[in-house]
Amino acid sequence: MKSLQLKSGASMPCIALGSWVGTHPKERAKASSWLLTALEAGYRHIDTAALYGTEGAVGEAVKLSGIPRKDLFITTKLPWHHTRRVRESLDESLKRAGLDYFDLYLIHWPQVVVYENDHPAPLNADGSLMLDETCDFNDTWKEMEKVLASGKVRSIGVSNFSIKTLEQLLKTAKVMPAVLQIELHPYLAQNELLQWCKENGIAVVAYAATGYAVVREDPTVVALAKKYNVTPTQIVLSWHIRRGTGLVTKSENASRQEENLKVIKLHEGDARRIDALDKNRRLCIKPDKQGKVFGWTFDRLGWQEERTPQAEAKL
Repeated sequence: MKSLQLKSGASMPCIALGSWVGTHPKERAKASSWLLTALEAGYRHIDTAALYGTEGAVGEAVKLSGIPRKDLFITTKLPWHHTRRVRESLDESLKRAGLDYFDLYLIHWPQVVVYENDHPAPLNADGSLMLDETCDFNDTWKEMEKVLASGKVRSIGVSNFSIKTLEQLLKTAKVMPAVLQIELHPYLAQNELLQWCKENGIAVVAYAATGYAVVREDPTVVALAKKYNVTPTQIVLSWHIRRGTGLVTKSENASRQEENLKVIKLHEGDARRIDALDKNRRLCIKPDKQGKVFGWTFDRLGWQEERTPQAEAKL
């Protein structure tokens, strides 16, 4: 499997299997079975997070697979309400997974959420997320650098950051983030951010990588799938690999798990056709009625608004 060389010196398999299954305990509990089939199919990179509730399932699948730990790459993420207890949170994640270290540890979101009885999403009286404005991700990153030095994680990075928030982070960071994980697919190509990361040696990993059915059913993607005699998912995943990014894909079906590892080489012209689908449209994380994403405006996040025909007509 193709890998990306990280600034930390680690080698990260480009295609990761995601382990988000929602919040139902039964779904989380049975995740180890299909995570195991993925490892048997050839996946060597598993993506999880404390907020996903599947770190234990990942660890169980790793144990059952019999694959040497050194041959696997396991990513997890620091939850946003644990930013004042990074070391403790990491130890809890390691214990849940039954592992001695993680290959990659990410700050899950730039927002800092109040720690209140370990509730992952405490709310204010008006129903908004209870943010802690007395701490920021620069403070959190200092603690991330400490756990990196401890050897309990091999690389550190961030998720859902932008050029704006990365530049703010780099004002105090002593260690450059090895990875940025973001929503990325043909409808949200993130070209400017990708170029910035390339110039700064940060590997990019896409989540919501297929763009769900919205992108998979796009006429251009469907036509290319017929042309190459593959699935629409394979077309989109191949587009990511061609761009030099990693990606997180998810399927609980064994045959589709195998299928999604089989990327193809897209012709230049066909890749450009997919590039042209970019609308700067977010399909996974969308703003609420107040125009905010978990308490932050697009401006504070450093995210760009969707390009719509109406907006472009005003330019």
